[in-house]
Amino acid sequence: MKELIKVNYNSERPTVNGRDLYEALEVKTAYKDWFPRMCDYGFEEGKDFCSILSESTGGRPSLNHQLTISMAKELCMLQRNEKGKVFRQYFIAIEEKWNSPESIMARALQFANEKLMLLEKENSRLSDKVAIQGQQILEMKPKVSYYDVVLNCKDLLSITQIAKDYGKSAKWLNRFLREEGIQFKQSDMWILYQKYAKQGYTSSKTHTFAGSDGNTHSRTHTYWTQKGRLFIYDLMKQNGIYPLIEQEADYE
Repeated sequence: MKELIKVNYNSERPTVNGRDLYEALEVKTAYKDWFPRMCDYGFEEGKDFCSILSESTGGRPSLNHQLTISMAKELCMLQRNEKGKVFRQYFIAIEEKWNSPESIMARALQFANEKLMLLEKENSRLSDKVAIQGQQILEMKPKVSYYDVVLNCKDLLSITQIAKDYGKSAKWLNRFLREEGIQFKQSDMWILYQKYAKQGYTSSKTHTFAGSDGNTHSRTHTYWTQKGRLFIYDLMKQNGIYPLIEQEADYE
């Protein structure tokens, strides 16, 4: 079928440009007067046509309209001339083709394909988001895991217990803290330097025991608070030493 006038198929239903139809029908009245008069026949904006602004030859916006094929067909009939008859038959053919089972099926397939493409894009976007979040969780997991262990424990800990977090001995950890300038040894007791002693990292406990000489003796031991445990954790991490729980997470 030869194209007599450009038809727009980019919306839910085919439409035709109002001014294009006006010129094709060779209407003598000015468009600004002709179109409102045609609307007096009962055509409704939003149902039969929509208003648009387009550039005129003078560069100033002019009022135009997109018409449904049904409205265009009736406007052709209202002209009561040969041009109107020819274009009305053309629009009838457009409607028949648009409403044919083949065209309906083609539009349904196109809609389904477009929907599938959107879903695939959304699925890809969500997959990327999940992958990024998974990476962030893996990156956060060591810190969260160890901090959870520490924060869930309120007890005082011996240096031996903390050393086990790293697969080390108490002797190794005490030496490490001494080399880092955190503590020193005095009378078989490890004591924090003044800079750290007031931070609440440790707590001393005195134990009494019966000696082989039959007398009661006492001995003071240094225990670490959970705050001190986290201090050691940060210090060890700065030296590239991580607790076993984080080393295991790296291999998962």
